[in-house]
Amino acid sequence: MRNHGTSRARYAVLATEMLSVRDSDGTRMKGEGIGPMKIVFASGKGGTGKTTIAVNLTYFLAHSNQKIQYLDCDVEEPNGHLFLKPQMTSKKPVKVMVPIIDEDKCTYCAECGAHCEYKAIVNLPSVTMIFPELCHSCGLCLKVCPIGAIREGEREVGYTEEGKAFQNIEFIHGVLNVGEPMATPVIKEVKDKYNNGYMQIIDAPPGSSCPVVKTMTDADFVVLVTEPTPFGLHDLKIVVSVARNMRKPFGVVVNRNQGNFMPLKNYLEEENIPLLMVLPEDRRIAESYSRGEVIIKNLPDFRDNFADLITNIIMITGKDLMRKTGVLHG
Repeated sequence: MRNHGTSRARYAVLATEMLSVRDSDGTRMKGEGIGPMKIVFASGKGGTGKTTIAVNLTYFLAHSNQKIQYLDCDVEEPNGHLFLKPQMTSKKPVKVMVPIIDEDKCTYCAECGAHCEYKAIVNLPSVTMIFPELCHSCGLCLKVCPIGAIREGEREVGYTEEGKAFQNIEFIHGVLNVGEPMATPVIKEVKDKYNNGYMQIIDAPPGSSCPVVKTMTDADFVVLVTEPTPFGLHDLKIVVSVARNMRKPFGVVVNRNQGNFMPLKNYLEEENIPLLMVLPEDRRIAESYSRGEVIIKNLPDFRDNFADLITNIIMITGKDLMRKTGVLHG
């Protein structure tokens, strides 16, 4: 990790102290906290430990003055709830627009199918067929139909759930229905739950496709979680290009580190990519994970790693931890 000298050491001390900002009865002390920030956790491939890092940083920050929302946008396989264990209080279906053809009006002119970029409409001589799974709900077909034979319908593609986890963490996740090809409508609904004044920890889907881009869109910072393997490095390079094309500040977390994997080390140095945190390969971490536990709750030795993580994020994004935390004032 880069050496930021005395300034960095002071920030690290302050970030570590955030865990102990407590009244004598264990409740939170008054203070502004770090302030609103949207931090997205992404990875070029699945299985790098993206959710593990996200939920542990959430736990770390929840023990400070910070108001936290955890948004699980990995809607095809959300699993943040397995670790944060929220008590769900509400469930809401996610619906999208789908065109409905009025067969009594339709003249089979084929204008709708000709204009559909996603080939969701097929026009035959005596029938117009809609393929809902291909439809992107853009509504263009309604506008180009010359006789108004198309109207808006809707169908359910998934749902969102909200609840509270420990330390009053606001928890929101989305679940995409099995067989649905497009995750972005559900991701949008999850992200629309933003609560003003809260820091958002956002768990993105793995990979680098449209769902990841949708999740990153309004991020203040992107944490890219990788593993020191050839596959991990290959897919990291792809998601780095996504973050750069979106002009998002980002850094890398290396999970399950077993020593110097030189190709990864050289890549980060050559590309001038900040190394935010390193978490070692440790059987205790694997056992804690397999039990659905938060690592730093049971293994406090690793709290300093997550103090490093938030400290580096704050330094890169230009946040002033000394002014904005409840630890120091002025």
